[in-house]
Amino acid sequence: MTILVTGSTGTIGTHLINHLAGEGVAIHALTRDPNKAKFPDGVVPVRGDMLDVEAMRNALSEVTTLFLLNAVTPQELSEALLTLNLAREAGIQRVVYFSVFNGQSFTSVPHFAAKYSVEQMIEQYDIPATILRPNCFMQNDALFFKDALLGAGIYPFPIGEKGVSMVDARDVAQVAARALVDRERATDPLPHQIINVVGPQALTGTSIAAIWSELLGKTVKYAGDDTSPLEKQIGQHAPGWMAMDLRLMLDRFVQDGMRATSSDVAEMARLLGRPPRSYAEFAAEAIAQWRS
Repeated sequence: MTILVTGSTGTIGTHLINHLAGEGVAIHALTRDPNKAKFPDGVVPVRGDMLDVEAMRNALSEVTTLFLLNAVTPQELSEALLTLNLAREAGIQRVVYFSVFNGQSFTSVPHFAAKYSVEQMIEQYDIPATILRPNCFMQNDALFFKDALLGAGIYPFPIGEKGVSMVDARDVAQVAARALVDRERATDPLPHQIINVVGPQALTGTSIAAIWSELLGKTVKYAGDDTSPLEKQIGQHAPGWMAMDLRLMLDRFVQDGMRATSSDVAEMARLLGRPPRSYAEFAAEAIAQWRS
């Protein structure tokens, strides 16, 4: 009985493995270089790349439960479909797939459309799976916008005013860990399940700027809904396809929002055993870390 965690060295994977390490389950962590990866005691690093079919066959050979998370890349869809097909070949009947909120409707956004295509394979082949649909991560704001917030007092992420139910990455990992452990420990494969992984509030560019203003003790202004400047900025440090993909996502945020329902929030509270972390809680922790 073993859980294989893909995406094990990323933000979600790191938090997830830390949760699982205390659950008394066997954990294998997929990584391109086991010699460089650092995991908690008892976690077994396994060499693999989702485009290396034989390596993935080996990685999946002793696995009973698969956590499938793959990065936003041009080959994301191929990686996920190949891995799911190999999991089926290996007889794995316990899967947790890391998808995205609104993937079924944001068909103009490449990485959203890719993830929803994977969901469709899971449904068509009746793979026993939990599909996690996380909203936008709060932690991205601390990672990318620290200088703008502390310096010029600008919140530059053009998320619009329709509302985005941002979620703390730690809450995402906790929900993922529970889904994995529940499936791993079940006597028989559990029914298909979809979980919208969300935060407690539908945030806007203006409301987020107000939170930072209050916590920093200075005026922070929202830079507005124009997504083109951010695409140009991202394009200076990342491939053009990625910059455009993210801009197309933000266009949909501005046009349609990413609002969770009250039942989504209530289900998150049930799964976590507490209310999901608020944006103000996340921002206060980020400021404390910056100042220390």
